[in-house]
Amino acid sequence: MSKTFQFKQFTIQQDKTAMKVGTDGVLLGAWAQLESNLFSVLDIGAGTGLIALMLAQKSNAELIDAIELNDEAYEQAVENFESSDWGDRLFCYHASLQEFSEEIDDTYDLIISNPPFYTSTYKELPEGRAMARHTETLTYTELLSNVVKLLSENGSCAFIIPFEEATNFISVAKENNLFLNRITNVKGTENSKFKRSLVQFSFFEKPIVKTELTIEIERHKYTDDYIALTKDFYLKM
Repeated sequence: MSKTFQFKQFTIQQDKTAMKVGTDGVLLGAWAQLESNLFSVLDIGAGTGLIALMLAQKSNAELIDAIELNDEAYEQAVENFESSDWGDRLFCYHASLQEFSEEIDDTYDLIISNPPFYTSTYKELPEGRAMARHTETLTYTELLSNVVKLLSENGSCAFIIPFEEATNFISVAKENNLFLNRITNVKGTENSKFKRSLVQFSFFEKPIVKTELTIEIERHKYTDDYIALTKDFYLKM
């Protein structure tokens, strides 16, 4: 995989970390709904810094913080932030979510995360990549209970998770007084099974907006919906 990933308005260097640019991060960054008066954003588990950079591009938020525990990914995110046009709005903390939420008194208008989850290929992955994909380092309960501490009263939080875990994730969120406002279930092609769920929550119960998204018609031929969602970011869309 290339060590550089070029987007329309920024570049991601990914030579130092096992956490490469992937469709999940791009989907979440493009899909997350932002309020017009958005002031502050927190990206939990920054990886290369992709999602934070996407939100810097698509919002006027003055403060975009990210946290990353992995040493190499942290260094990579800082490098990518500093080389972007929005370096003055982006900051990455080298910490776990648990450490960060104990230290920080501020709250955020939008919290976003492509959280770790288990995959069947776990044992075949390099350790850094496996950590990013395994919930033992950060359970959904820990994630959401800390999100609640850090989320502003009128804020929202958005995640991408495995489709088969969505019901459980939504249930854990509700236990933490977070109500599902939007959900988009994602599949690779028309005839494949749903693979991911994009979910956005707030402290307010609202009618849930439910949609579906198919990424490809065939290999490397993308659906109109996927192109519409990601065209502001991908060079070739």
